[in-house]
Amino acid sequence: MKGKRVAILEARLGEQLAGLVASRGGVPFHAPALAELPDLEPQAIAALVKSLEARPAKLAVFQTGVGTKALFAATDGLGLTEAFLKLLSNTTVAVRGPKPSGALKQRGVRIDRAAGDPFTTHEVLASITDVALKGERVIVQRYGSANRELDAALEARGAEVIEIPTYRWSLPQDTAPLEELVMRLARDEMHAVVFTNAEQARNLFLISKKLGKDPALHQALNRTLVASIGPVASAALRAAGVRVGLEASPPKMGALLSALDEALS
Repeated sequence: MKGKRVAILEARLGEQLAGLVASRGGVPFHAPALAELPDLEPQAIAALVKSLEARPAKLAVFQTGVGTKALFAATDGLGLTEAFLKLLSNTTVAVRGPKPSGALKQRGVRIDRAAGDPFTTHEVLASITDVALKGERVIVQRYGSANRELDAALEARGAEVIEIPTYRWSLPQDTAPLEELVMRLARDEMHAVVFTNAEQARNLFLISKKLGKDPALHQALNRTLVASIGPVASAALRAAGVRVGLEASPPKMGALLSALDEALS
């Protein structure tokens, strides 16, 4: 990717990803498109644990490592971790991927079901097809936004779904880099754009709409190599009318970077 200009929308690991692009000869432009804001109310967690002691959940679904750690940090602060772990020991525990799995193992939680690669909602649901849910409670650790597809599928099986918010996604406080990226794309100054989260696509279009550049951004992205971390991000891009040039397999940063390097070379 020597000399190729690559836009990076990742926030949390954005600087690291930009450094990896630069190490391969690319010219990164870092425009964080997402902010993760705490969305966890300790008293709501305390009330949830109390209610689960009275009426336990049949299934608990953990979707992200960050959210799982935040949840346990809250129970630590409330002095309820021991009680929560005891509840989980009598609950079928399902994980969406390796990150929540790692966070749970650090707490000694038994994992009963694990979604397969590429770790989307489809694989989560496939992993729990044998769990009887009619009339049962299911707790779902939410990621940045509610997983409507997962909730609807669980409710269709007769479950009562209780979401646990841990963080929410928002536009970054400073949107100037995103605004600059929209303008650079409209001028065809970027060779590739890297999306590592579905919400990044939505936020990029929020900014382009604010600037009155929606049509120009659509056209520009479809003239540019659009690289996606995996199926969820790709689906959001296609829903926005954007052609996905490459999708990482497996949906991990290393695979994404290697595929991008090969495509730009």
